[in-house]
Amino acid sequence: MLLAFCLILSILTPSDPPRQLVDLMLINANIYTVDERFSKAEALAIHEGKIVAVGTALELRKTYEASRTIDLKGKTVIPGLIDAHCHFYGYAIDLSKIWLVGTKSFQEVLDTLSAQKDQKFANWIFGRGWDQNDWEVKEFPTREALDKLFPNIPVILLRIDGHAALVNQMALDMAQITPETVISGGEILKKDGKLTGILIDNAVDMIKTMIPPPSSGLVRNSLMMAQRNCFEVGLTSVVDCGIDGLDVERIDSMQQAGLLKMRISAMLSDRPDNFTLNENHGPFKTERMHVIGFKFYADGALGSRGACLLHPYSDQAGHSGFLLKDPSYFRKTTEMLSRSGLQMCTHAIGDSANRVCLQIYKEALPPANDRRWRIEHAQVVDPADFHLFGDSHIIPSVQPTHATSDMYWAADRLGKKRIKSAYAYKTLLKQNGWLPLGTDFPVEDIAPLKTFYAAVARKDAKSWPKNGFLPEQKLSREEALRGSTIWAAKGSFEENEKGSLEKGKWADLVILDRDIMTVSEVEILKTKVLCTIIQGEVVFGKLEN
Repeated sequence: MLLAFCLILSILTPSDPPRQLVDLMLINANIYTVDERFSKAEALAIHEGKIVAVGTALELRKTYEASRTIDLKGKTVIPGLIDAHCHFYGYAIDLSKIWLVGTKSFQEVLDTLSAQKDQKFANWIFGRGWDQNDWEVKEFPTREALDKLFPNIPVILLRIDGHAALVNQMALDMAQITPETVISGGEILKKDGKLTGILIDNAVDMIKTMIPPPSSGLVRNSLMMAQRNCFEVGLTSVVDCGIDGLDVERIDSMQQAGLLKMRISAMLSDRPDNFTLNENHGPFKTERMHVIGFKFYADGALGSRGACLLHPYSDQAGHSGFLLKDPSYFRKTTEMLSRSGLQMCTHAIGDSANRVCLQIYKEALPPANDRRWRIEHAQVVDPADFHLFGDSHIIPSVQPTHATSDMYWAADRLGKKRIKSAYAYKTLLKQNGWLPLGTDFPVEDIAPLKTFYAAVARKDAKSWPKNGFLPEQKLSREEALRGSTIWAAKGSFEENEKGSLEKGKWADLVILDRDIMTVSEVEILKTKVLCTIIQGEVVFGKLEN
């Protein structure tokens, strides 16, 4: 009788349900989910590339059985970092050029070129990264020394911002640029009636069109190298601002082959063939590639005085910069993009360029819209114009390291009054309640933790200035992390699939050696990325107990 009773009881009493098998479980971690409540957790489970649960280890172990469980011993986990504005493809190709970033004088530039003269790009000497603002003599260089060093090979040296270049006489001759040449939306600098070799904005394109495109092999190798560099600093997604349809096809092919694992949201360059491509093929989206809109340029850069200002530069009387195209052109493109459903994303640095773009956007957008048209940089905005971002739900996409790179000389360009409404990230954040953050690499360093530091500290690596540059514009650490994760994803309409560590989203995450949310400011820059994971796959570092 007792045996029969026990048998009946075992049948009637439900047993624990079988645990669900998952690929990976991370436990004993310090996880910032960056969900709506900015909640924290200690464990998460991953299966088939997606997050299936986030919570405590006890909770997850009741429901899931993992093929592999990793005890992180308190290490910090954040969502995969997203660069909301960069030039990934361009950065990749630049890796094969002569790198001039950090040179302290024009003589150092010349010495670098001489030492690397055999490193040619399509039979050109092609360098990038010089910045006269870093030199003791803060003036544009001239071509004479280049002509002596390289009389029989064309030379182009792009400034760090890509909006100005120094070229030699042979390059000028090939492009048929003479002292009489006139260019709209750019400048060809002269001294005593002779060409200095300095070209600004649209004038640079006259040279670029002469340079043969890179080979498919170079493109492939460069993209793989760029991806590796990005993974090492915790980037799992980037927004590539201005590439061509052919570039998209190359990247997609490498992604489909499993070679490129980086997620890329792409803005197509402002070119007729790209417009035609979009009209013929429509939206393009895969798991790792998403064409989100078109990239336009309203003006140039502040460092090369091509940014379009409402009033003249404080350090160049009578010069206010210039628009690269007539406003009527931008109005025409808003009509096209209004029909297409794609985002309009416009580079605007100066307060005049920002005003023109904001007003044109406002004319095209209904008041209650969720089109997420973007102003890239929004670097100098007149105080009377900030409200236009919020009024029409226009999204400013900013790069905090621009502020800390430019702070040494920006006031010279803008003056004491105008500088107060420049690099105004806190003010811009208030307009819509969210703010995508990026780097603009290769203009700045690719490391997103430097973006985080610049946003919250507004200081350089030596902790200068003491209270930060325009300290009232500092972002909180929560805002800075959101800007590099969920808000960056939202800037590309991708907030439902990445940008936070929540159930159902891609398992893109980064493991750090310290907690950037609590360490001192100086410790932020010492933080190391231990592991980068995309879609549940380790793409940098190791996962080990």
